[in-house]
Amino acid sequence: MQRFLTCGTGSRGLILGNSPSRSPRDIGPRRRSPRSKRRIIALEILTSHEYVSTEFRRDTQVLVCYEFRIRLYSKGGVIKTFLGSPNKETAQIVVGGSDYYCNVDPRISIAKLKKGTRVLVNEAYVIVGDLGYDMSGPVTKITELLGPDRLRVGMEHGVQSIVLQRSQDLMKETLKVGDEIRVDPNYRIAVEVLSHTKTEEYYLETVPELPWEKVGGQEDALSAIKDAIELPLLHADLFAKFQHQTPKGFLLYGPPGCGKTLIGKATAYNLTKQLTEKTGEDMQQFFMHIKGPEILNMWVGESERMVREIFATAREKRKEGFLPFIFIDEAESILGTRRAGRYSSILSTLVPMFCTEMDGIESLNEVVIILASNRADLIDPAILRPGRIDRKIKVDRPDREAAREIYRIYLSEDLPYDPDLVQRMGGVSDAVAHLIDKVVETQFSHKDENRFLDVILRSGKRDTLYRGDLVSGAIIASVVERAKELAIKRAISTMLEEGISESDLLVSLNTEYVENDIFPPTDIVEDWLKLIDYDSENVVKVSPVRGNEKPAGPSHVI
Repeated sequence: MQRFLTCGTGSRGLILGNSPSRSPRDIGPRRRSPRSKRRIIALEILTSHEYVSTEFRRDTQVLVCYEFRIRLYSKGGVIKTFLGSPNKETAQIVVGGSDYYCNVDPRISIAKLKKGTRVLVNEAYVIVGDLGYDMSGPVTKITELLGPDRLRVGMEHGVQSIVLQRSQDLMKETLKVGDEIRVDPNYRIAVEVLSHTKTEEYYLETVPELPWEKVGGQEDALSAIKDAIELPLLHADLFAKFQHQTPKGFLLYGPPGCGKTLIGKATAYNLTKQLTEKTGEDMQQFFMHIKGPEILNMWVGESERMVREIFATAREKRKEGFLPFIFIDEAESILGTRRAGRYSSILSTLVPMFCTEMDGIESLNEVVIILASNRADLIDPAILRPGRIDRKIKVDRPDREAAREIYRIYLSEDLPYDPDLVQRMGGVSDAVAHLIDKVVETQFSHKDENRFLDVILRSGKRDTLYRGDLVSGAIIASVVERAKELAIKRAISTMLEEGISESDLLVSLNTEYVENDIFPPTDIVEDWLKLIDYDSENVVKVSPVRGNEKPAGPSHVI
């Protein structure tokens, strides 16, 4: 007697056997389309009739088996996310927030499927294809690390907190709170870590080779910093004997352009060099240059989060062997004095957050904090108290001798100078010394053409400030650059060997004070207090000398 094959679903696909006694109800997958269900019900009605022959019933079972086999190995279907495999033959998938267990096509290796990848599932709910990771999806930030394979995200802008699993490739990544990650469309698996936040890339600044000798005109400030950072390293036993605490941070305050940022970078370079020589380890600095206004954000809690990320990045880099430096420029913009009032401002929460993070730092061996400000009187006293910012170092404007030293750094002997001047002075060294003496004498002379600002004090006293009273390292550098530009233009026009001349420096000096954008164009006292070394409570009025203004050119307005 001829035996017909029947079909059924096994753990990995189609099973063919000699079981004619199984009814069509047992044939097929667990899930069927409406059309398939109607067809099977019709066949059951036909085969259940008592007048239907046995051969017809068996032929009908074979047809149903062939139909199911076509659906079983069909490549068409839907795309779902692979969550894992409970055993060697079953896969767990998710679609629309619901989990399913399904079979896997024997031609697909379940061991090669990665958690979080997309899989193709056919009508019979069998995985028939591996589509890899999705290239798009929602982006969120990590708020907490829950063990080696889970993350908590959300809690920002009204988003509910959700716990995600790491994808298989993300298990190898080192994640931290604040990192941005891309999630699968079902919001179950963290698929990819995006580029790190500003704290590591945008704020990072390269520190050049900058020994103390390259910082001119600030002997007092450099001496104070050297005593604060070098003595605890060179005489650690003596400091431990006296139980003397090393400082945590510094405040550099003074007029703009006087070298506060340069001193901060020099501190990073020299302190790292001292630690390398002391410990014998190859240590690198991690200099984070942060402008105060960059932290301010209109969203509630976002500025505080950025402060946490900055300190978390610094601590993480210290564990990796770096020596992190947090240099905050314009510190008064984010760490200003908190005011009592009905309406709270961002400073009421940002200053306490900064204080909390600073309290978690033991000494400069962990993280070095340097604040720079033009108005130290506007910084909250809680920031400047001992135990947080232990050293307040004033960066003054250079005097006559300091300006001469700064000019000597920028007017090096390897630059081209006026051949006639070099020949007349008997060498390059004497020519450079003559140029420096001439420009310094012109800049610091108390002539009427050098009068720059009149300051009226509360006592009735009237002080007159000259150009030399408002000199800075930035102005000196700009004067030298302008002189170089004049020499280059003259060399191009004459096609002769030219160099920096005395007239180039004097013309550049006058042009710099006329066109310099540092000085405010108005007589508003608050604007000038950032530039002059006066107590804000004693100044009544400032009056710029109008003779130093740039002459107005012809109008181009039609």
